[in-house]
Amino acid sequence: MKEAILRFDHFGFQYRAQSKPTLYDINFELYPGEKVLIAGPSGCGKSTLIHCINGLIPFSYKGEMTGSLTLKGKETKDLSLFDISHHVGTVLQDSDSQFVGLTVAEDIAFALENDCIEDPELHERVDKVASLVNMTDFLKHSPGELSGGQKQRVSMAGVMVDDVDIILYDEPLANLDPATGKTAIELIDSMQKETGAAVIIVEHRLEDVLHRDVDRIILMGEGRIIADMTPDELLSGNYLADSGIREPLYITALKYAGVSISPDMLPHSIRSIKISEEDKKKVVDWYEKTAGAGENREAAGLLEAKNISYAYPNGRQALKDISVSVKEGEMMAIVGTNGAGKSTFSKVVCGFEEGYEGSISFAGEDIGPLSIKERADRIGYVMQNPNQMISKVMIMDEVALGLRTRGVSEEEIASKVEEVLKICGLWPFRNWPVSALSFGQKKRVTVASILALDPKMIILDEPTAGQDYRHYTDIMEFLTDLNKRGITVVMITHDMHLMLEYASRSVVFSDGKVIADDICSAILTDPDIIKRANLKETSLYDLALMCGIDSPKDFVQRFIDYERNFVRGEGKSDE
Repeated sequence: MKEAILRFDHFGFQYRAQSKPTLYDINFELYPGEKVLIAGPSGCGKSTLIHCINGLIPFSYKGEMTGSLTLKGKETKDLSLFDISHHVGTVLQDSDSQFVGLTVAEDIAFALENDCIEDPELHERVDKVASLVNMTDFLKHSPGELSGGQKQRVSMAGVMVDDVDIILYDEPLANLDPATGKTAIELIDSMQKETGAAVIIVEHRLEDVLHRDVDRIILMGEGRIIADMTPDELLSGNYLADSGIREPLYITALKYAGVSISPDMLPHSIRSIKISEEDKKKVVDWYEKTAGAGENREAAGLLEAKNISYAYPNGRQALKDISVSVKEGEMMAIVGTNGAGKSTFSKVVCGFEEGYEGSISFAGEDIGPLSIKERADRIGYVMQNPNQMISKVMIMDEVALGLRTRGVSEEEIASKVEEVLKICGLWPFRNWPVSALSFGQKKRVTVASILALDPKMIILDEPTAGQDYRHYTDIMEFLTDLNKRGITVVMITHDMHLMLEYASRSVVFSDGKVIADDICSAILTDPDIIKRANLKETSLYDLALMCGIDSPKDFVQRFIDYERNFVRGEGKSDE
């Protein structure tokens, strides 16, 4: 019988500055070689739990601990942070806050240098782990030169290079394109098997994590563990829906078709699930009875970018003859590989990058000569990294900043700020300093600050990264409401669920070029585009094939239409 490497025994924690505990009566054990997924809505205590394991609590975040937390049989409160770091490694969600080296190689080698590993072995281990995360060609690059996904891989390498007993991954998929995220999960799985280390993954994208098997899922809610069971057991109940966590799409589709999910079906993955012939018939019947969407109405062009090319000062060609048209009042997604030029394109449109070739017009007006401020009056931009946007200490002041600079009355500011803070799930924190928020909450602050300005068009770079399904839905439904009132919404995203659920059209970038422009169901059922753009087939595609449906694209589209019309739309009350 293996000894538990980590044990929580009636453990609780209350931050010094808070009036009530964040964690209550936590009980669970982690064994060597075990892989555990921790899920739950934002604010449920997941991050606090991670901080207790890696030693940031109580060494960096002060408060009162109750009960017992032992690491390899020793109370963590009796160990130094240095001692804990030899057993526990953490890959943070915000990669920028984890870098310490001037180059990728230096950053990966940091832990080895602290342990005084000699040069020959140090270089060998750095090269090995860099190869595993596909970053060998970037060892001499500065971390600041990397895309979000590349930064995430460097952070993973910096932890994996050291020989630790437990590796914690705090939302490892947040900044990765679908195919790279799939590779990351495969990498985490292979490294876990190779090293024998225990792995804990905190992640909202549950279906993506389950691309590889996990031993248990721990579901948290309001500071407590509300479920600790196998994935098959968890997916057979209503735990996820009741907690505001998104179910895998194939599970949702099966339920729409009237199929009952049970553990013996092995529902933890589309690769493993066993569906009877009777249940397959239910899926086919549901598909045939579900009407397709009508034709999209034609709309006038709003943004016209023609033949845009752009190279960074270092000579790297980021955009190569890009032409993109955005229609007035539409909700469009821009998808593709990490580093494909998606964010660069949006920065060129907003005026953040100068010296591009080509032309950009907005509502028929050439905006090439306009300043950043003048473009901002027409186009709002929400950046991927919230730390690059926030400039005020307090949340209310940050959200109100744009309105104040425009001379809006304080009465109107108060009303508008209250509205967007409630929609973005931030109203309870309205009097907090921004520094007290998590990365995901900071993201919501930046979204709120732009939404408060009512721009005619909004470009959002990963608008829902790090958000639980409930807050994701709140933000996206708010954006949908704005869109229905004529606000044009463009979303740069790696979230294929978001693309399917909310975008009417997707433009696909790869290697600085546009390689596709079509409805989302067509994009995600085209093997060539999926491969070139580092996307991945939705599990709905696999389910359609499994059930013998001859047009997976139509099945995916009808699922989308059903959700829009009857789950989130007017038909919801009739269900």
